[in-house]
Amino acid sequence: MELSKTYNPREIEEKWQKFWVERNLYQAGKEKDKKPYVIMMPPPNVTGTLHMGHVLNNTLQDIYARYMRMKSFDVLWLPGVDHAGIATQNVVEKELAKEGKTRFDLGREKFLEKVYEWIEKYEKIIKSTLMRLGCSCDWTKYRFTMDEIMSRAVLEAFVRLYKKGLIYRGKYIVNFCPRCETTLSDEEVEREETKGALYYIKYPLEKGGSITVATTRPETMLGDVAVAVNPKDERYKSLVGKYAILPFIKRRLIIIEDDSVDPEFGTGAVKVTPSHDFNDFEIAKRHNLPFVTIMDTKGIINEEGGEFKGLDRFEARKLIVERLKNLELLEKIEDYKVILGRCYRCETVIEPYLSEQWFLSMKEMARKAYEAGEKGEVKFYPPSWKKLYDQWLLNVKDWVISRQLWWGHRIPIYYCNDCNHIMSEVKKPSRCEKCNSQNITQDEDVLDTWFSSWLFPFSTLGWPEKNELLEKYYPGSLLVSAWDILYFWVARMIMAGLEFLDSVPFRDVLIHGLLRDERRRKLSKSLGNSPDPLELFENYGVDGVRFSILSIAPEGRDIIFSVDKMKIGRNFCNKIWNAFRLISSHVEENEILERELPMELELEDKWILMKFNETLRKVNDRLENYDYPEVAKLIYQFFWLNFCDFYLESIKDRLKDVEKRKVALKVSFIVFENFLKMAHPLIPFITEELWHRLPFKREKESISLESWPSEFNVSFEKEKRDFEFLKETVNLVRELRGIYNIPTSEKIEVFIGTEKDKRFFELLKLLTKSSVLDKKPSENFLGYVIYGEELLVSLPKTVNIQKEKQRIKKEISELEGLIKDLEKKLSNPDFLEKAPEEVIRKTEEKKKMFEEKLNTLMKYL
Repeated sequence: MELSKTYNPREIEEKWQKFWVERNLYQAGKEKDKKPYVIMMPPPNVTGTLHMGHVLNNTLQDIYARYMRMKSFDVLWLPGVDHAGIATQNVVEKELAKEGKTRFDLGREKFLEKVYEWIEKYEKIIKSTLMRLGCSCDWTKYRFTMDEIMSRAVLEAFVRLYKKGLIYRGKYIVNFCPRCETTLSDEEVEREETKGALYYIKYPLEKGGSITVATTRPETMLGDVAVAVNPKDERYKSLVGKYAILPFIKRRLIIIEDDSVDPEFGTGAVKVTPSHDFNDFEIAKRHNLPFVTIMDTKGIINEEGGEFKGLDRFEARKLIVERLKNLELLEKIEDYKVILGRCYRCETVIEPYLSEQWFLSMKEMARKAYEAGEKGEVKFYPPSWKKLYDQWLLNVKDWVISRQLWWGHRIPIYYCNDCNHIMSEVKKPSRCEKCNSQNITQDEDVLDTWFSSWLFPFSTLGWPEKNELLEKYYPGSLLVSAWDILYFWVARMIMAGLEFLDSVPFRDVLIHGLLRDERRRKLSKSLGNSPDPLELFENYGVDGVRFSILSIAPEGRDIIFSVDKMKIGRNFCNKIWNAFRLISSHVEENEILERELPMELELEDKWILMKFNETLRKVNDRLENYDYPEVAKLIYQFFWLNFCDFYLESIKDRLKDVEKRKVALKVSFIVFENFLKMAHPLIPFITEELWHRLPFKREKESISLESWPSEFNVSFEKEKRDFEFLKETVNLVRELRGIYNIPTSEKIEVFIGTEKDKRFFELLKLLTKSSVLDKKPSENFLGYVIYGEELLVSLPKTVNIQKEKQRIKKEISELEGLIKDLEKKLSNPDFLEKAPEEVIRKTEEKKKMFEEKLNTLMKYL
């Protein structure tokens, strides 16, 4: 088939995406004797379209699914989507708000119908985008976290943990989002340092005088039950045990001592508001103080707030500050940096809130997960991420698992309304097991979304039922995740696997960074800095986007993203396409070549075979160590800098000769086929297309079902060394032409100090447009030692040597000055402390570039 002049990604992507899916090419379990390799897809939230983080994450998974499939493993890459309780309920409620309605207007049942309408629409979009990305998943095993099979596992896990005594109900202070009207775990709160204020408020003493407390949240004073000071603080010894009077409310506040109070903070005296502050909650428990909740779940002041009842918490703050000023009880206000917690879904400022919730005890499970990491049962790549994993496990808190939502897995707790007995069962009990009453109601709350997600590696396989799928594909092999859900999901999955199946759910964890813009802001739709992946696919091709994002991703660290960088992959794919057009143009129609290497090989043939072997060894090593940026770099360098720039250039003269063409074409296509297989996991579409166009017989229906390439059984070490010497010489001569403005029409003379074969000199002349001297030049020459061999390059008489020396010296002097300035900047503590990380990085890169240029000029001089 004739190849089009220009590479049209969309055309071939649609064709092969449809081909792979319709033929169920990637369904696991087709060949029973193969060893399993399992990847569980981090299920995207079913709240909208995918973003660039999903593109990176799923590209990495696809690389390993395709690689291990070609290594003859039975690969199960199981896809799915998450019901995303808070996020999904938020977006549906926003849609209702446009109609002037709330979920309460619809009622629980009708509201859930609306949610499912939303999900039906966006689930299709997510699946189609993953397919377009080329994800080689087993779509026959697709899961949704609210599916019956998944829900059964969630209920079973809850009931087992409850009956084991690990799930309990208690009234504790929790993070609460007034917008979502639900509790959040610590990990779901995004914290930021921001400008705030420290308010110094005088509390009148019962027997006269006053005590001044400092607070960043004056509105919470309405819920104060005490004033606390440090027992070592001599300033307040005479006041301990006495009472202050709370302004506005007139509540008596006992003055107590507690070691947690920092004498250096504010005045050293702090208000104690146990229903709205985590530290104060602990103080109140230690001192048996009462709890006063002053807000409802929407952050509106309740009847405990006296005259401020009905005000939003922040409106109340303004009015309270104003009233304190009028009463001359506000001593002063200072600027103060505060750590503000926001809901990770809607960005509302969270409220510490005393609430009755369901909790899961985590300490014992965390201990087992920590030990599994220490024993190497689960390994992290890069290994540095294990430190954060350990840190979280060693400081784990009990998990608040209840959410005040309608969308999600409803908690399987049942209350007998006659005898108050509590039961937990997978199926709703028909009668109370204690008094036999039928008057039973279910808990209104749902479970935290992550409670279903932490079971994903085995709930997707049919747990708790014992079945062939679970037995074969658990435990899994690899998990790919961004670092920001290391606690939310990764650590919890390891805990769940050990708790319910006595085994870690995966052996390797590949952690990648988040995508950020050039100002180091996380890509997000709200900031408007997150491009639509589908638009990028249209403009740069899916393979282009996949390869680009791998190329710019530092291993395990955050990625500085820009749309312009997507040209890397697009240009690479164009290069592959055009190289194939070049060699295929010399093949007769319907001509079929044999895959055996010819006996008579030229220097460049031997070199490219050895170069491929070297590249393949490195690619194998980097893939096994999850160094994906290096894999992309190796594949790029082999094809562009070696195969195209040197091998194809070297065989141009042979392609013009009918007899010599045969060997050159055969080697070209054999190397090209193996390159396509090596590059296929990274760029699946173009490699599939060109593999089908190779002039060889095919036994498999897809390149992805081919075996992973192996090294050519050749050994040409001398020839490889000679060609590498030739490459360096060619690069040097080309560089000198540019520096001294020597046109290609003018020959440069070179002298090689060691014997080389005839083909070496043919290629040297072909690639450099130079002539070879049979003796050393006596003047106007530059001398080099490359791989221990002497090379002399005689410059044309048109080059004024003295003038060139002056020019180089001047440039060296300028560079030395620039480098000195940059060194001064990089040794300045103020610059290093205040400058953005990206600015520091670019300054370091500039210095390195100037130093490399300086070394080159010194060499020329």
